[in-house]
This record gives sequence, structure tokens and C-alpha cells, in this order.
Amino acid sequence: MDKLLTIGMATYDDYDGVYFTVQSLRMYHDLPKDSCEFIVIDTNPESEQGKATKSFISSQIPEGKYISQNKQIPSSFNKYDIVKHADGKYILIVDCHVLLQPNAIKRLLKYYEDNPNCKNLVQGPLLYDQLNDYSTHFDPKWSGHMYGVWSKNKEAYEKGEPFEIPMQGMGLCSFEKNNWPGIYEYFHGFGGEEGYIAEKFRLNGGKNICIPQLGWCHRFGRPSGVPYRLILEDRILNYFLGWLEMYRDLDHKMVKETYEWFKDKIPPKSIDNLLNIARNALEI
Repeated sequence: MDKLLTIGMATYDDYDGVYFTVQSLRMYHDLPKDSCEFIVIDTNPESEQGKATKSFISSQIPEGKYISQNKQIPSSFNKYDIVKHADGKYILIVDCHVLLQPNAIKRLLKYYEDNPNCKNLVQGPLLYDQLNDYSTHFDPKWSGHMYGVWSKNKEAYEKGEPFEIPMQGMGLCSFEKNNWPGIYEYFHGFGGEEGYIAEKFRLNGGKNICIPQLGWCHRFGRPSGVPYRLILEDRILNYFLGWLEMYRDLDHKMVKETYEWFKDKIPPKSIDNLLNIARNALEI
């Protein structure tokens, strides 16, 4: 690895998001000189936005890598393919519509300097659009159509030192490349990795850490709509696949909770079908 830091993101028809995320990092953050690269994985490269993204990264960003990944079904899990292409010792993955608070990169690299051979999943607080409120983590409980509820540890945040959390949204995450535990390769669609990836780091001897100064603001608004498939059944299947992949136990707490939480939220018998698909995929 000949770089210190890889900053990567995946995109699907979001040229504006890529542009402003990359340029804000290059203009306003103290990136390691000659030792930082950007990777953009584009899952709709033939669209007009895809072509514009390729031109921007390939011709305007000297330290940029544009990777075309023309998959039939886009997925939030494509961004983790960044690990395979990264030359950095440390990896920072962000959604392609995320802005970081001042000095966030500097503070992240200081954390790694202080924690050699880091086995932790490193994240930061979500900053809401008004920029005066935040969530440091997800509480590990069910709400709506997902596992995880935004919450804050105000006392730990105000101390300003890194602290352990149970899980966090995956719009920003970082880790040492050599200690990436991997994810299940057949996840698809969107959602389900929150909590799962944190658990994989714990199984690998690490923790999930929040750095208070690694704040990130996420553009949640989609006034033009979501341009890709987004269905609940994909997320439910991912929950089954992830927790069965780790524990291979149909009686595991998370498998049973997933079943009970969603069984009345999708058409009758669908939950049994999804569980059977996961069992067959993992030969359980």
C-alpha cells in the first residue's frame, strides 16, 4: 500500500453529490499530501450523470480512480468494493452526498496514529441539517422498517474523546484495510448492514468507535425521487443473510427478532420465503 488514506464512495446517478463531496474534501480538509486517493464506484456508468462523473474523476482529480460497475441491480453494498481497489493503509467510506466538519480528516488520522494495527470500526456523529444537533450512534432496537434508532451520548460527545458505541448509520465509516473483516458477498438492494458490520468487527477483536470530531452531514432529501429499486423485502433478506452468515444459528436472537418484527409488514408467507432463501444460500 503506497497511500496513507483512501476516501471512497459509490454512486448511482448522483453527479452533484460526488462533485461536492469530493471537492469539499479537497478544498477544506488537510488531506495527507501525495498520500491520499479518491475512489468512485459508479453503478450506472452509461447514464448522462455517469458519464459526467467519469469525466470529472478521471480528468480533474489527479488522485482519483473511477470504477465502472454496471450491475443490473444497484446496491448500497457496492461501496464496500472500495476495499478491493484501495491502495491506502486506512479507508474512509462515505456516501456520495456527505460533507465532513472541519478538521475531521486530521482527527481521524490522529486516531489511527494513536491506535496502531487498529481493529476497530471508526465512525462519527451524524450532524443534522441545522448543524446544531447530532446523533452519535444507533440504539440497537427495532423501529419502523429497520434495526437501529438514532440516539446520542451527550456526555461522551462533550468530553471530546473517542468512545465506544453499539452501532451507527453507515453513511460514513472507516477502518484499517488489513483489518477489514469482509461482508457477505450476496447482499443486494439497500439496507441491513447497520449493526451487522459493527458486529463483524467485534467478532474480529475490535470495537465500534465514535470520534466526536468526525462529524458528517448527510443529504437525505431526494426531491427528484429515488432512481433505483428500493423494496423492503431486500432489506429483510439482508438481515437474515447477515446474521445467519455470522452465527449460522436459526435461533439466534437477531434472526428471530427479524422474523417477528417483519412478519406482519409484508404479504402473508413472504417472511418464510425470505428466511428459506437465506437458509438455502448459506446451506443451513
